[in-house]
This record gives sequence, C-alpha cells and structure tokens, in this order.
Amino acid sequence: MTNSLGLNSLYTLGFAIYSIKNETNISKLYGKMAIDEAYDRVKKYMTTKKSGFTFDSIPFLHSNKTDSISEKYNVVIILEESLGAEFVGSLGGLPLTPEFDKLTKEGLLYTNLYCTGTRSVRGIEAVISGFLPSSSESVVKLSKAQDHFFTLASAFQEEGYDTSFIYGGMANFDNMASFFSGNGFRTIIDETDFDKDNQHYALKGTWGYSDEDLVTKANHYFKSLNDKPFFSLLFSTSNHEPFEYPDGRIIPYEKNKNTVNNAIKYADFSIGKFFKLAKKEDYFKNTIFVIIADHNTRTYGKYLVPVKKFRIPALIIGPNVPKGMTFNLQSSQIDIPPTILSYSGIKAETPMIGRSIFEINAETKGRSIMQFHDNFAFRVEDNVVVLQPKSKPRQFKVINDSILKPTKIDIELSKDALAHLVVAENLYKTRTYRSKKKLR
Repeated sequence: MTNSLGLNSLYTLGFAIYSIKNETNISKLYGKMAIDEAYDRVKKYMTTKKSGFTFDSIPFLHSNKTDSISEKYNVVIILEESLGAEFVGSLGGLPLTPEFDKLTKEGLLYTNLYCTGTRSVRGIEAVISGFLPSSSESVVKLSKAQDHFFTLASAFQEEGYDTSFIYGGMANFDNMASFFSGNGFRTIIDETDFDKDNQHYALKGTWGYSDEDLVTKANHYFKSLNDKPFFSLLFSTSNHEPFEYPDGRIIPYEKNKNTVNNAIKYADFSIGKFFKLAKKEDYFKNTIFVIIADHNTRTYGKYLVPVKKFRIPALIIGPNVPKGMTFNLQSSQIDIPPTILSYSGIKAETPMIGRSIFEINAETKGRSIMQFHDNFAFRVEDNVVVLQPKSKPRQFKVINDSILKPTKIDIELSKDALAHLVVAENLYKTRTYRSKKKLR
C-alpha cells in the first residue's frame, strides 16, 4: 500500500487493499503437506544439486549457472500479449508471424513451452520472477510481494544496470507499476510519457499506444542510455480486444479488420520493425533479446485444463546464443528467466525454481505447470495430474497435446503436484522468495 500511495492513484491504492483478500489457503482447498516434504519434492525437479542451495532461511536460494565465456550483456524482454503457439507459423500454427519466423533463424526457439496461466499478470509473474503459479491471485497483485520480491530486474539492478518497464498503456493496470517499482525496476515508461512526447505516433487506441509506437520509443530510450548496461521489459498491447492497429501496415489475413488474426499479424509486423531499428544501433551487438508470450488469447476447452491452449512461443536471440536452433524438451514459462540470466553473463544467487537451459542433461524429463481457473495441472512428459478444489486428484495421459485420457492416479506424482502449490503459498506468505538482501 505504501508503494501504491507513491503512485498517486486511488485505484491502485484500493486495489492493493482489495488484493489482501485474494490470498487462498492451499491446505483447505487441495490438501495438506508438511513444508519440508514439499521443499524436497519441488527440489527434485530442479537441476541444482542438494549441496548447491546456499542459504537455509531462503529455502531455494542457489547460484545460477552462467555462460562463463561471455561478457555481461544487456537484456530486452518483449512480452507479447496473447500470442499462442497456434498463431505462430514456425510452431505449426497459422501463417500470421512471418517476422518472428524469420528471426528464428537468428536464435534459439523453444518449440515445446507452456505458459503458467491465462492472464497477463500470471505471465509477468513467471517471466520476470520465475515464480510458480498458485490458486491465489498472481503475486503482481498481492500485498506481501510489493517489495523485496525477487525479479530479474532486481538482480540486474544490483549489477548496476539501468532497469525499465516500457508499456504503451497505463502501467498501474493490474497493479503492475506498484509491483515493478518495488522490485527492481528503476524506470517506468507508460502511456502518460507517450502523451508528453512532441512527436506523431501511429495510433493511440483503447489499450494505449500501438506496438510499433512501443518499439520505437523503446529503441529511442535504449539509445539514450549511452552505453550504460540495461535490462528492460516491453509489454505489447495491440493483440487485445478490440484489436486496433494502424492502417497500411499489413496485408490483412481476414477481410474484417479488427480480428485477432489481423491483430497478431500487426503485432508480428511491430516485432520486425523493432529489430530493423535495433540492428542499426550500437547496443544491438551487446544485447540478449527474448520474445515470449504472456499467454494464449483463446484458452478454453472441454477438459479440466486445456493443455494445448497453454503452448506459447519463446525465442532468444543474442551474440552468444546458438543460431537457428530449437529446444524441444517440454518446458514451463518459469524456465525462461533462469535461462535469460545464464545467457546474460550475470552471476547471481536466485530463488528461481525453473531450469536454465545450461543445466539440463539427457536425463532431464520434460515438465510444465499450468493453472486454469481453480484447477492446477502438473505435467511430466505425457502424464498430467490435475488438482481441483476440495476434490481428489485426477490423472490423465496427454495424447497429441490435445486429448486427456483418464488413467490410474500415480500417488507420488500427485504429491509432487501438491508440493508445488504448497511451496508457492509458503514462499509468498513467509516472504522468502528473495535474495539475501535484508527486508526493510
């Protein structure tokens, strides 16, 4: 609430008060488990050895494995609104992303990646913090996560990086500004800053300025830093109802202009524009770029958790990143931030539970974690356990990523699923998802 007062928004302050009511009690809804058992069950899915955990009072704190031959690089994360794999040509989807598809030749493409939820704040939580999904609201909205909660921005800020969040809409939406300003983001640029600029932008729509305006402003900001290292999160808006975008940019996929497919084509056009701008600048050769979706735009289906609708793209491009390679192991959105940190050359201790691409081996099993309304899916390869409130766990075999065939419950797997919910609740409530830096 203190952070919210500083933002001078009655809405944000009220939202912070309301968010206190959005915390749930896992044991009442899904079952009880001793916290030490939960820790052990979650840690066995990590790639950190038992001796690698460094600080007992922060149970998951460990050193990330870094690309040791590299220097320290800038990092730009482009979080794409509602870009499901079904819309991405290079992932077997509709032919809506020619710019993204061309860029896959320049970097490392995740082909089997699943988001953790169905809302933008859930995607932010996973991509920026590497935090597990839970039955509560995203930590972006919860009171105990508004300061000293681990984020990539906080790790880079400690290394002397400029840290920024750049968004064409209003940053206080979904409590983002409060969460970011309290957790490592030094600069927040949003719609109000675009409004002050003495220049012509392509379009200001319902959700704010268009994606090409976002990338143009971001490029200008990065140039202004004069070689200071930087970490930045860009969050797009154009692929969101009512799907507004400027005329004359794309060949429409459909006759009716304001459709999701046309909006995705425009969002892709803007990705291409950003890279055309960035490649002309000095910072480009020293920067890791990550393009990843927050979630899919259409998450629905007849199953308890529509697994197929959780598949999203992620592409990493940079001077030390393999070109034209694919990473095919089933992965979760929470695996992206530790991988980003590894590629960046930053050595840090983090509480992130996800698995860096630098730490997996031939024995590592594919794993993803998905929250859909009050249902929680824990998937290991093609076996998925679904936890529902006040119900017994159910298990399914995933067929071709789209059919869930009921199978006999694996008790140990169901306990592992519960452990991830228990751990998420405990880390939040005890405020132990952080670095060693003391809480104020």
